[in-house]
Amino acid sequence: MSAFWSFVDKFESHVCRVLLAVFVTLLFVQIVARQLFGFSITWIEELSVILFVWFAYFGASYAARIAAHNRVTFQLNAMSRKKARIIEAIGDAFWIAFNIVFIIESIDFIGRLKPFVKAQTLGWEMRYIYLALPIAFTLMTIRILQVNYMKLVMGIDPADPDKASVEAAMEFAADEQRAYERRHP
Repeated sequence: MSAFWSFVDKFESHVCRVLLAVFVTLLFVQIVARQLFGFSITWIEELSVILFVWFAYFGASYAARIAAHNRVTFQLNAMSRKKARIIEAIGDAFWIAFNIVFIIESIDFIGRLKPFVKAQTLGWEMRYIYLALPIAFTLMTIRILQVNYMKLVMGIDPADPDKASVEAAMEFAADEQRAYERRHP
């Protein structure tokens, strides 16, 4: 996979990292300003909230990409993998339908906002802030379709992120144990 496609595949992850770094830095600056200098920078809190909301929506899209959304799966584990994939795809079809309705309604909502509806301290038009909704839900829909394509057409099941992180931690611990045993026979 080329570097470009690798970047696109992890787009939401990159966006989330930047948003997280910026809003945590802003909050740190706000805390230092309040505690050490006795004053507050009013726009920082509002911008941090906006960035956090964007972070949450892009994070939800990224979670869809890595198939990390919460699901009830005990019944699927009793089925063959082929049947389970089909059942998951039907559930995802409902999810996509919801997303499409949400995208349409959020675009309609943004279109009805008047230019004078602005963020309190930043003075930004709220229609630009609310763009997170249709953008993130569109990306989430694309990611759901991408994961289903991988499962149904390519036959690839994305690794369960929880299981993968536990397995990686266990492998790391085993490597550390082997390294310790080599140093201390």
